[in-house]
Amino acid sequence: MSKRLLKTGLALAVAATSSHGLASGFAINEQSVSAMGTSFAGRSSAAEDASTLFGNPAGMARLQRAEVYVGAAAIHARSDIDNAGANAGPLPLAGSNDGDMVPATGVPMGYYVKPLDDKVAFGLGVYVPFGLMTDYERGFQGRYHADKSYVRVITVQPTLSYRFNDRLSVGFGPTFNHIEGELSSSLLNPFSPGSNDGKVKVKGDDNSVGFNAGVLYEFSPRTRAGITYHSRVKHQLEGDTRVSASGVLAGLSGKYDANLELTTPESVDLSITHELDDAWTLYLGSTWTRWSRFQEIRVENDAATLPANLATIVEEQNWHDTWAHAFGLSYRLNPQWTLRSGIAVDQTPTNNGDRSPRIPSGDRTIFSVGAGWSPNRDMTIDLAYSYLHEESVAVNHPSATRGDYRARYDNSAHGLAASLSYRF
Repeated sequence: MSKRLLKTGLALAVAATSSHGLASGFAINEQSVSAMGTSFAGRSSAAEDASTLFGNPAGMARLQRAEVYVGAAAIHARSDIDNAGANAGPLPLAGSNDGDMVPATGVPMGYYVKPLDDKVAFGLGVYVPFGLMTDYERGFQGRYHADKSYVRVITVQPTLSYRFNDRLSVGFGPTFNHIEGELSSSLLNPFSPGSNDGKVKVKGDDNSVGFNAGVLYEFSPRTRAGITYHSRVKHQLEGDTRVSASGVLAGLSGKYDANLELTTPESVDLSITHELDDAWTLYLGSTWTRWSRFQEIRVENDAATLPANLATIVEEQNWHDTWAHAFGLSYRLNPQWTLRSGIAVDQTPTNNGDRSPRIPSGDRTIFSVGAGWSPNRDMTIDLAYSYLHEESVAVNHPSATRGDYRARYDNSAHGLAASLSYRF
């Protein structure tokens, strides 16, 4: 019984990598404040500042001068949990369901772009494409299915763009990605369910390489279209699993070497930017993400340091590919001020059968507003605000070894961001 409990606990702790985020799955959208103002519509075709290095590296060809761009977004998410209940066999499990498990989170970004001549531009970007942070309260009723989760990917991207002519530009850059995570969950005491719980924590990190590539085509001075490909990145996290327990579970306590394969998915972004006149600009965009790569979590452990039969741990996820669609408008009030707004819809990659407290997310709608202020031709300050609301979803997650948990989640989030661009 004790070995089975350890196996279950390890799998659940690592499953935290799939808990709900502010974009589809555990992706993060906030790599550009100007794009955030239009709900990221036109992200691969706007090419209005140095953040195009992420949105579409080919767009660097449109920048006439060297530019430094620094910014950050603050995100606050909230979950209302209703109709919750848990039990281990016939015995009810007590606990709370506060729904404030996502602390306020900051997302930084920074870019530098320099035209080398009239055809070639060089750029360097640092941003966060994936990440999450959830931390349920002590005594959470579903703590055997979810507890604390922290995952973050930081990417450095050197990039080159090339302008073939007045219409066609391309861009490419390798991405150097560092991932780190700390994931934990509780262990259910089979002899006294709900008391004398154990704790399991998994920590690990890895460095891996991918790439971003894009094409920008300008049909006219007022209309352009872009397509951007963000590659998959295969990570092999290495770290350790720590188990702390007392009483009848004390024999499980220890530190064990562990590694986990995790692939962040590729995505394709298609968008169109059309200047209706000298004041109004229209943005349309769609993003496809291949979340179907995330079918299972597989943990390989060092057999020499673990109890028998714990060399490999597998938990099914069965995610599916998703689409996000966005529409945005900007209005140039005068040479100093530009106002923006947008709306987006974003599918969840999870499914009703596999949804758990680790992944309590549904399809979402995002509303955004933003503004850009240019006090002179060298500097622009951008501000943006987004409100995200997910459809209400039900969690009904039974388990023979960690108890049953059922609840209804209603998730929402607020995002506030600012950036400074300086051209020279």
